[in-house]
Amino acid sequence: MDSEKIKNPVNWRRIENPLNTASIKNMDRRAFGKIAAGIGAASLIPGTAGSANAFDRKASANEKSPAELVTAPAKKAIDRGLSYLLRSQVKTGRNRGAFGKNGMAAGVATASLGGLAMMCGGHAPGQGPYGRAIDLATEYVLANVRDIGYIATRNGGSRENMYGHGFSMLFLSQAYGMTRKPEIGEKLRKAVKLTCQCQNNQGGWRYQPTKSDADLSITVCQIMGLRGARDSGIDVPDDVRKKCIDYVKKSQNKNGSFRYTMQGGHTTFAMTAAGVTSLYSAGIYEGDQVTKGLEYLMKFKPSGAQQAGGHYFYSNYYAIQAVWHAGGKHWDEWYPLIRNQLVNNQTASGSWRSSEAGEPFGAAMACIILQMPLNYLPVFSP
Repeated sequence: MDSEKIKNPVNWRRIENPLNTASIKNMDRRAFGKIAAGIGAASLIPGTAGSANAFDRKASANEKSPAELVTAPAKKAIDRGLSYLLRSQVKTGRNRGAFGKNGMAAGVATASLGGLAMMCGGHAPGQGPYGRAIDLATEYVLANVRDIGYIATRNGGSRENMYGHGFSMLFLSQAYGMTRKPEIGEKLRKAVKLTCQCQNNQGGWRYQPTKSDADLSITVCQIMGLRGARDSGIDVPDDVRKKCIDYVKKSQNKNGSFRYTMQGGHTTFAMTAAGVTSLYSAGIYEGDQVTKGLEYLMKFKPSGAQQAGGHYFYSNYYAIQAVWHAGGKHWDEWYPLIRNQLVNNQTASGSWRSSEAGEPFGAAMACIILQMPLNYLPVFSP
């Protein structure tokens, strides 16, 4: 075991076939979450790990169980989406483990999100129908950890950058928590060290693994990766955690929205979703910043058409986490809308079209969003 193992490690226990288990049919989310994720995820804020706030917050009396939320059409969409990812994964050659041979589909970001999508369904490395696929994705990401700790394919182009690094840390942290494999822990530590070293003086990160300016989008991606790493027992210095949360707080506008950079820049649905999620990840569950952020976010609830603005999957990936943490009316209103929208927009192949980064990326993101009520991965747990 690792010398820096946290005192109260996350319980990485799985539950078999949650949608077919009669005992959870009438179970509320907090009880289900306690079973699925044990004590829950450790906070980025020192001293709040294991806080009762995550499960003891007020929730709507109308909140439904996972079995009720993940309807038969949604379950079918999830099965088809995961099957599409399984078929798309490269099985041989230098790209083995990726979900494509070119472009963003061949990147570490898509490989990591694809692996996370499978884990969100309760599938563990090396076990069951998706165990081998998770292992291959893990091997692919590990093979692209450079000597300095930066995780990026050498031919991934400029779009890989620190987004891919952050998503990869997140995925490796969950794989490490489940397997405790030394080779995963070793490279994850290198990735965490690199992230900590290139944090700028304001507390944020930018596209390249060097100290420079910062933006909220890249910063939140690193925060989630660092949180996952800390949950799995990897040391993350307190000053790094404090500075990045200070950066997020200072990026919020008076109306609750979040801007792209601390100095200014555009305000978007995506940035607000990411900002609110990062506050929850830091153990900040209430207060004006959270309340105003959620109020602004709810203006962009899914409708018949996709929400205004670009980056549809990226935006909803963070939005679903924000309302999942919030619970109550936010969750009651948001999840059924995005669930139905995704079910209706799935293609005949089982994927989802994405102008952001291709169909495998869309399939991975959609499956993560649809499976959020199952509450398997500690890093996504409220």
